Amino acid sequence: MLDLQTIQQAATRIQEHVLRTPCVPSHTLSDITGAQVFLKFENLQFTASFKERGACNKLAQLTMDERARGVIAMSAGNHAQGVAYHAQRLGIRAVIVMPRFTPGVKVERTRGFGAEVLLHGDTLDEARAHALMLAEQQQLVFVHPYDDPDIVAGQGTVALEMLADVPGLDTLVVAVGGGGLIAGMATAAKALQADIEIIGVQTARFPAMVNAIKGTHHPQGSSSIAEGIAVGTPGKLPQSIIARLVSDLVLVDEGDIEQAIVMLLEVEKTLVEGAGAAGLAALLKYPERFKGKRVGLVLCGGNIDPLLLAAIIERGMVRAGRLARLRVSARDVPGTLATITATVAAAGANINEVHHQRAFTSLAAQNVEVELVIQTRGPQHINEVLASLQAAGLDAQLVH
Repeated sequence: MLDLQTIQQAATRIQEHVLRTPCVPSHTLSDITGAQVFLKFENLQFTASFKERGACNKLAQLTMDERARGVIAMSAGNHAQGVAYHAQRLGIRAVIVMPRFTPGVKVERTRGFGAEVLLHGDTLDEARAHALMLAEQQQLVFVHPYDDPDIVAGQGTVALEMLADVPGLDTLVVAVGGGGLIAGMATAAKALQADIEIIGVQTARFPAMVNAIKGTHHPQGSSSIAEGIAVGTPGKLPQSIIARLVSDLVLVDEGDIEQAIVMLLEVEKTLVEGAGAAGLAALLKYPERFKGKRVGLVLCGGNIDPLLLAAIIERGMVRAGRLARLRVSARDVPGTLATITATVAAAGANINEVHHQRAFTSLAAQNVEVELVIQTRGPQHINEVLASLQAAGLDAQLVH
């Protein structure tokens, strides 16, 4: 039976081995969202995710026989690292099955903690089936990422710390994949503060828990930038707890998550992965719902592929009007390109890319089309650059 006492015991068990992460107010995000926002920095854990809590709690309770046999886990990354790290610390053999889409950074870090990593299957469900087969073959203890009371109790310690640091929170907003984190947090938080509201957030591409709880039939996608919560089959234990204790579940889109990642990087100078930004994405998408409330967000993980992060930052700059693509048409005579670049420079913008197009254009043969990617201060500055180009007798347009 999972209750407050079980979670408090888990907190005692793991306190020497897991970081007690800060939970602090964000004044800028509060101004942006209209809520009083408090951030729980679980991305500061040694393996950069809350998953360590559950893994540590589970492994610490294994019998000597179970420790001797070793453990196996299935995970797209963060649970894998948590199990691998704490297994290494305790001297336990760890085998980790990861789906093939797992970001390289997570695979390498898991190997770095001494685990045997096997890449298998194109979905979490395929990886899980393979892990269960190996567990039976090799007599390994299967450590489920979310459908296990010891794991859920470990994750629930996040709420104990948040409510100790910030008493009187109105709402907790928590990312939901299999549901282990929100189930543990809801159990602890509701026992400590009966009137607290718990809101779960799923990506629209993986709405399995929303469908299970609300009886909806949202279609499931094949991939998400929030791969940590890209779960096709919700956990049975978490689902029963969520149905009882969680106030609501909401969906956010990929663009909402991208925007939240960039905002946390710019405003808080903190790096989160897609799942870690889901809570803020919900606040940005549904501001009226949280307005004026004291809201606790869990930045649940910070393991993001650097190339994906680079793409997200660039796309974020485009959305913010800090990167723009312009198309300039002009007579193809010597000095035209120099005029264009000088005009852009005089308007205070920096040129990232220039593409000079003669053949693939519908313009007259003596004309040229120049495509520029420029860095600006924002949408108003883009308009100033366009006005300067037009004032110089050039036909300039913003390309969306």
